[in-house]
Amino acid sequence: MNQALQIAKAWRPSSVTQYPDEFGGRGSCQSSPSQGCANVTHLGAEVYFWGKSADGNIGRAVSQMSSPPHAGDPAFWKGRRVTVTGGRGFLGRAVVSLITEAGAAVSTFSSQEYDLTRQVDIARMYSTLKPQIVVHLAARVGGIGANRENPGSFFYANAIMGIELMEQARQAGVQKFVQIGTVCAYPKFTPVPFSEDDIWDGYPEETNAPYGLAKKMLLVQAQAYREQYGFNAIYLIPVNLYGPGDNFDPRSSHVIPALIRKCVEARDAKADSVVVWGTGTPTREFLYVDDAARAIVMGAERYNGAAPVNLGSSEEISIKDLCELIAELTGFHGKIVWDKTKPDGQPRRKLNIERAYREFGFRSSTPFRTGLAQTIRWYEKAAAATHT
Repeated sequence: MNQALQIAKAWRPSSVTQYPDEFGGRGSCQSSPSQGCANVTHLGAEVYFWGKSADGNIGRAVSQMSSPPHAGDPAFWKGRRVTVTGGRGFLGRAVVSLITEAGAAVSTFSSQEYDLTRQVDIARMYSTLKPQIVVHLAARVGGIGANRENPGSFFYANAIMGIELMEQARQAGVQKFVQIGTVCAYPKFTPVPFSEDDIWDGYPEETNAPYGLAKKMLLVQAQAYREQYGFNAIYLIPVNLYGPGDNFDPRSSHVIPALIRKCVEARDAKADSVVVWGTGTPTREFLYVDDAARAIVMGAERYNGAAPVNLGSSEEISIKDLCELIAELTGFHGKIVWDKTKPDGQPRRKLNIERAYREFGFRSSTPFRTGLAQTIRWYEKAAAATHT
């Protein structure tokens, strides 16, 4: 046992191969016939180093992660010309902040300056800005209602933007293209947790399918361009995002900002109830915007593979429990009424996030309740400011 514990304490994740962890999870392993084997498993803020000696004894060492892994390495970003599409939006502002601080020469723009659905504007953008790295965040996106009302325009805009941006990036000699995908690309009944290897095993949930399939075609393009042209395009799949600065427009917002707005407005109006779409039974996973930005920056710095990579928190919550939590945090004490004539969307969403940690060390760090509270405070201040 002492030998096994020494192996566990001494192990560090370098020059490793994947190893199926027989001790209750999965991680990375180094081994030799004479010294035994060691494995690392991350559970929240704790890191478990498992050691197995050559004679079969098992030891374990536990350490605490005091802070999330750093993103924004000046050695990678300093002096590089980087264009972030959607860089003035909810997620884009957080990404731009990180890489600007790391020394990148970052360019962003509005759709009035460059309309990314027009080939001529994309050509003009590349000619003028001359990026070495492109992070493509821009998207035409919304919640279930917006997807139901705009299936054609969502499909066209997202497909044409990504296809033409990547093609002209290749022609312009861009060094790296970071394509952001969507969890909506997964099949409707994907086994939970969603593994990147399951992304082609069925058709997406119907209300999200046009948007999800448009985005998934960009994975095909990235892999095809890598194979034929040696073009370095990576594909990252974030789960549903939330946080300060999100879109709170009830016509197009996602579930968290929509529920926050409903509950805050009902509280202030002293209403007896709020109406929420569906049954409350589906589950979702959410990732705080700052964590998502850190993941994207880490992927841009450290990942150069063809395989898609999930970005998430690995925390699953039902819509019913989410509603109750937001009601609690906003101080709304009325009744939640479920409109079961409205769609639920995909039954479950929870990602397998092992690949993101294995490939570039990403783990989310913002507790869900904390992130919700910060988002609610931001919205209340923003709403108050519009009424003064």
